Amino acid sequence: MKRFAIATMMVAMTIATVSIANAGDRDPRVNARQHNQQERIREGVRSGELTGHEARKLEREERGIRKEERQDKADGQLTAAERKDLHQDLNKASRDVYQQKHDAQERKGT
Repeated sequence: MKRFAIATMMVAMTIATVSIANAGDRDPRVNARQHNQQERIREGVRSGELTGHEARKLEREERGIRKEERQDKADGQLTAAERKDLHQDLNKASRDVYQQKHDAQERKGT
C-alpha cells in the first residue's frame, strides 16, 4: 500500500512539474479569445452582417495574429511583453470585427 501511495505521489509531482514547465509557452486566454473571434466572424457571415470581402480581411488579420503567436512561442517561452502585445492585437481585431458587423453593409442576397 505504501508503494502505491508513493508511486501515485511521484506521478502527480511529475505531471505538476511538466505542467509548470510548459506554462510559459501558452496562454489559454489568448486561445479562447482567438476561438471566440473566429466564431464571431463565422456568425457574421451566416447572418449576412459581413460581406465576403470583410470576412476575408478579418480572417487575414486573425491569421497574422496566429503567425505572430507561433513566432513568439518559437523559443519555447511566451514572455509577458509578447503576451501583452498579442492581447493588444486581439483587442484591435475584436474592434475590427465589431465595426465590420455593425457598418450597415450587408452581403448581397440576404
